[in-house]
Amino acid sequence: MDPRRLLAAARGDESSDLLLENARLVNVFSAEIYETAVAISGSRIVGLGPGYRAKRTIDLEGRFLAPGLIDAHVHIESSMVPPRAFARLVLPRGVTTVVADPHEIANVRGLEGIRFMLESARKSLLSFFFTAPSCVPASHLETSGARLGASDLASLLDEPEVIGLAEVMNFPGVIQGDEDVLAKLAAFGGRVIDGHCPRLTGLSLNAYAAAGIGSDHESTAIAEAREKLRLGMTVFLREGTAARNLRNLVPLITRENERRLCLCTDDRHCQDLLDEGSIDYLIRVAIAEGIDPGTAFRMGTLNASEYFRLHDRGAIAPGRRADLVVFSDLESPSMEMVFKDGALAARDGRLLEEGEADLESRWAAGLNVRWSDVDFRVAARGRRLRVIGCTPGELVTENLTMDAAIERGNAVADTGRDLLKMAVIERHHATGNVGTGFVKGMGLARGAIAGTVAHDHHNLVVIGADDESMRTAVEAVAEAGGGQAAAEKDRVLARVSLPIAGLMSGRPASAIGEDVRSLKRAAKSLGSPALDPFTTMSFLALEVVPSLKLTDLGLVDVERFEIVPLFVQD
Repeated sequence: MDPRRLLAAARGDESSDLLLENARLVNVFSAEIYETAVAISGSRIVGLGPGYRAKRTIDLEGRFLAPGLIDAHVHIESSMVPPRAFARLVLPRGVTTVVADPHEIANVRGLEGIRFMLESARKSLLSFFFTAPSCVPASHLETSGARLGASDLASLLDEPEVIGLAEVMNFPGVIQGDEDVLAKLAAFGGRVIDGHCPRLTGLSLNAYAAAGIGSDHESTAIAEAREKLRLGMTVFLREGTAARNLRNLVPLITRENERRLCLCTDDRHCQDLLDEGSIDYLIRVAIAEGIDPGTAFRMGTLNASEYFRLHDRGAIAPGRRADLVVFSDLESPSMEMVFKDGALAARDGRLLEEGEADLESRWAAGLNVRWSDVDFRVAARGRRLRVIGCTPGELVTENLTMDAAIERGNAVADTGRDLLKMAVIERHHATGNVGTGFVKGMGLARGAIAGTVAHDHHNLVVIGADDESMRTAVEAVAEAGGGQAAAEKDRVLARVSLPIAGLMSGRPASAIGEDVRSLKRAAKSLGSPALDPFTTMSFLALEVVPSLKLTDLGLVDVERFEIVPLFVQD
C-alpha cells in the first residue's frame, strides 16, 4: 500500500475503505478488551478509535474483534489436500496465516514436491509461509523417496515464502555435530530454525539449543516443556489428530511464560478440520481448560508472529495487516466473519469465493514396489519379541518385550493378547525392502489396515491380524495409486484414494472426509477401539520419536538410534 495514502487515512484526512464500528477489541498487546472502531484502507489497519470516516461501514453490534489466527507449525499434507484446498478448510475458521513444513511431500518427491506446494499456496487467499525441510530423509534408518542436502535447501532461500529451516528432527546429529546437519544449520543462519526433540533433556538438550534451534513442538509433559522454556526455546503447544497434547500442557501456562508459547496443529486430518477446526479449536480447548481468553488468543496470534518475525500481522494495530476475526462468544469463539487483507473472506463458516481444485494428473504415478519381494512371514528366531507399544493420544511408543506366538515355525499375530503383525514396504525405488515387526495397542480382532501415509518416509505400512488381510489391504492401496484401506481376508472394506504423492487428493475435502469416516467405521468393525487408527499407524514408522519404531530397514530403537533385532536373545 502507498505509505502516503496510509498516513492520510491514519490522520483522518482521507476516508478509509472500511470502518468496523462497535467492536469489542481483543487487544493482544495490552491484554485488554474494550469497545472501539477499527479503520482499514486496502490491506492495512490505519487506526483505532473515533474520528474516522470510511467508504463502507460495518456495525459489529458489540461482537468481539480479534487478530486473524496463526498456525505456528503444520504439515498441510496431513490434511490430505493441497494448500489451496487446505485454505478453504481453515480460512473460514479464522486462520489467516500458517507456517508450513512440507517435509511430507519432500520425502516422496524432493524439491519438485516442495515447489508444487509453493505453487498451490500462491493461488490462495491464505498467507502461507514455509520452512525448508531439514531432514529428508528423517534419518539413515529409513528409505525415503528423496534426499535433500544443504545445497538443495539453500536453493529455496530466494523463495519469498521460505522464512526458515523446518523442524530439525535428527537431534542426535545436531548433538554430535554431524557435518551434513551443521551445513544445513549454517545455510539458514540468521533465519528462524525450528526444532523437534522429544524427551531430550540435560546436557543433550543444552547442546541442541546451543546449535541455534529456537523452538520445539514435541513436548508431552510439563517438566519437559518447562526445561525447554528455561533454555530460551519457544514451545509450541500441539493439538493434532494423533498427538493431542494441549490439555496435558495447559497447567504449564502462566502469566510469566505465556509469551514464549504458541499454538500449532502439526498433523491434523481434513475430517478433524471439518468437524472440530484448526487453531480456533485449540483456542476453545485452552479457554475451556481455564486459560484466560486474551492469553489464548495471544498464543494463537501475536506470539507466533513475533517468533517468526512476521511483524506485519498477529495484532490489531495501525500499519498491521487487516487479518481479523469476528465472533460473539468469548468463552467459546466461533468465527462469524473473517477478514483477509482488509476484505471479507468468509462468513458463518463459509468462504465467499470458492477456488478451483488442484490438478493431480501429473502426480498419479502409482507405487514403485517390487511385489515379488513382499512377504509377510516372520521366521521364528527366538521365543521373545521386541514389540511396539502404542500410547493413546501420543506419538511416543513403548519398547515392550512379549512372548512370540509361533505357528509352523513362524511368528504370527495373537489377537487375544492384542499382538498384531506390522510391515513397512519400501515404495519409492523398488528396492524390495520390507521391514516386519509386531505392535500392541491397535486392538484389531481381525483384518488389516494399510496406507502410504507413514511419517516421514511415507512408505507403504500395514498392520493386521493375518497375512491374507494384510496382502488385500496393501494391494487395495496400490490400486488406488496411494492412500489408505481396510480389509478382511480377500475383501476390501473401505478405501480413500490419495494420488498426489500418496498423501493428498484434489477432490473436495468433504468427500475425502467422508471416505475417512468410512475407513474409521471399517476399522472399528474390525475391533479397533482407537479414534483414528490410521493416524496412529502412520506414526509407528517415524524413527525420530521414541521409543521403538519400524521402517523398511527394520526395527528401530530410537534411544539407541540403531536397527535392533526383532527377537530378543535369551
